[in-house]
Amino acid sequence: MDNCFNKDIEQASPSYLKAIQSARLIKMVKNAYENVEFYKNKFDEIGLKPEDIKSIDDIVNLPFTVKQDLRDNYPFGLFAVPKEDLVRVHASSGTTGKQTVVGYTQSDIEVWSDGAARAIVAAGGTKSDYVQVSYGYGLFTGGLGLHYGAEKLGATVVPASSGNTGRQIQMLQDFDIDIIACTPSYAMFIGESMKESGIDSKKIPLRAGIFGAEAWSENMRKEIEKTLNIKAYDIYGLSEIAGPGVAYECSEQTGMHVCEDYFYPEIVDPETLQPLPDGTYGELVFTCIGKEALPLIRYRTRDIAMLTRKRCSCGRTLVKMSKPYGRSDDMLIIRGVNVFPSQVEHVILELGMQPNYQIIVERVNNLDTMTVNIELTEDMFSDSVRVIEATEKKIESEMQSTLGVYAKIHLVEPKMIPRSEGKAVRVIDKRKI
Repeated sequence: MDNCFNKDIEQASPSYLKAIQSARLIKMVKNAYENVEFYKNKFDEIGLKPEDIKSIDDIVNLPFTVKQDLRDNYPFGLFAVPKEDLVRVHASSGTTGKQTVVGYTQSDIEVWSDGAARAIVAAGGTKSDYVQVSYGYGLFTGGLGLHYGAEKLGATVVPASSGNTGRQIQMLQDFDIDIIACTPSYAMFIGESMKESGIDSKKIPLRAGIFGAEAWSENMRKEIEKTLNIKAYDIYGLSEIAGPGVAYECSEQTGMHVCEDYFYPEIVDPETLQPLPDGTYGELVFTCIGKEALPLIRYRTRDIAMLTRKRCSCGRTLVKMSKPYGRSDDMLIIRGVNVFPSQVEHVILELGMQPNYQIIVERVNNLDTMTVNIELTEDMFSDSVRVIEATEKKIESEMQSTLGVYAKIHLVEPKMIPRSEGKAVRVIDKRKI
């Protein structure tokens, strides 16, 4: 059996866990109704009062929340606490340049840190370990999530952030790093860079990695484990609910245990929105029963996954979610950043281009790349090569500013993008995941 960070919860009986979930849901619904006008209106529309929610079983009577609701209430319209009660704000990119903003009280930070600490312990982490956090820091939730989780555990954090791979490798060697946390594609890149530099991964103490923020396969897990000579663990999170630490893998590695005392999961049919039984794939939905500032109710993640409560050999009783295998919308995840085709279109139109474009996503040297082919307008087609190249650079700059990730822009001749009588094929994803 694995060690646990919070054994009372991670190995709780179903009845004990249900009692906690029910109490927290009742409190959270009351908070949302009384302090978030959006939810008060939603409840009133369907004739539901907070006192109608008496246990976690009543969650099916609550309305759903979608990402557009956060955009429509930008920036702080869904917050249930006064702005002065917030201790931190994070944000992820939105479809038209506006970010999806999330806020945290001190209690919310503790909840998030607790989930991340559980993930580190499940990966074999202890308070005597050195943890190199190579996720990006800043508004992106990855870096600070694992950072605070490691500190809560009592481990030593090396806040490397992402990039500067040579320095990352130097620290892995010189600081005797035990655990690294980053995107799986970056872990592969670090491993390959070490190999090219003649560094033997077997001669450094690194023994585990915690990888998330983008889709990755079992084959990629094996490659990472072989290249870095470690055991690779999956972690799940999304900024609207909490960053990494919503769910995490244990030693069994047959799914991720959900911190269901904080984030209650459901699987619903993405078309009918009716709940689906355990073991059935559908859309993953979370309710933030442990959060104060942004108490999202039945938030539709758009991730397709399933839940299972089969007994786990690690000893944890928390429900497990499968690795998401797809999405019910058109969102792409590029190097851990959420990208919507509508964001790309917004930039193109803002700069006076025609909305004839195609996004090509590939994985080169285990890193995601994105190219956007955009048709020149007829009047631009006669411009000099220098003018066209300058236009490409301008679009690249605007695109990076909006998306938060680099996209190579390639302007092509008019009529070069294939036309369709049906839905236009805007995205060609060539990644083999």
